[in-house]
Amino acid sequence: MNAQKRFQKVNIEISNICNLQCSFCPPVERSKKLMDINLFEKIISEVAPLTDQVALHLMGDPLVHPKLQQFLDICSLRTVPVFLVTNGVLMRDHQSDLLLHSTIRQVNFSLHSFFDNHPDADPTTYLEQIFRFTETAIVKRPDLYINYRLWNLDSPQGTGAKNREMLKRIEERFDFTPNPSSDVRVQKSKRIKNRLYLHLDTEFTWPAMSLPQLGVQGTCLGLTSHFGILADGTVVPCCLDKEGDIPLGRIGDQSIVEILVSERVQNILRGFKSRKLVEDLCKRCQYIERFEQKTMNQVL
Repeated sequence: MNAQKRFQKVNIEISNICNLQCSFCPPVERSKKLMDINLFEKIISEVAPLTDQVALHLMGDPLVHPKLQQFLDICSLRTVPVFLVTNGVLMRDHQSDLLLHSTIRQVNFSLHSFFDNHPDADPTTYLEQIFRFTETAIVKRPDLYINYRLWNLDSPQGTGAKNREMLKRIEERFDFTPNPSSDVRVQKSKRIKNRLYLHLDTEFTWPAMSLPQLGVQGTCLGLTSHFGILADGTVVPCCLDKEGDIPLGRIGDQSIVEILVSERVQNILRGFKSRKLVEDLCKRCQYIERFEQKTMNQVL
């Protein structure tokens, strides 16, 4: 990461619309929205000096947005690398070309989404499009990182029955054999070849105000390594505040810099430093428990 950049990543939700509805990804309760290109230009101009890269995703799938090409061009003009997450179902030749854009640093394919939505379907056509893109990228964009995500493990160890078909296809196509009993708490990412990786993780529950409180102590990387911006310009402290339950301000009403020095932001950061959860949504976030477990593992 560039030492002069304050954040590793800013999540910019260019669309909260997705072409799928996965069981592990709760529906968006906010009004469906595509980010306006003028708002996006303003956001990029303000975050470019602050972040190492932007992720064009918080909720929704970026391939849904009809102006993705223009968004990528704007990022390129500002020299802002892009981190992109998609289920890949909408991949066609045009989208494949878009994902080879020089400003994209990493593409993550959420492969676990396919069988979650189509449990009895044949994944051949779906995977073939992604595999062809990958093989093209290895030749044309050898610097591009590609992750095949399977974030639906039932436990930290093992591949899970739902993933065996996907893993078999990946193994056959890329001559790759994963360790079937590795612990994702120790190693989530496994290199397949070149800059192509398999990324495994367990399912998690998205935080929501309707869920019971999990605790009042803990810390988080929100507002330290990253923050999020929803499709209407609302700034949120992390990529899991999908409904804007912790609105910190809105781009257009205030600048990013003004929002990040606000009293609410400072209270959240002071709380994290002293292991105190200030916001109600944070007290209902399962990731706090993951951070705690990671800290315990490091101590042990």
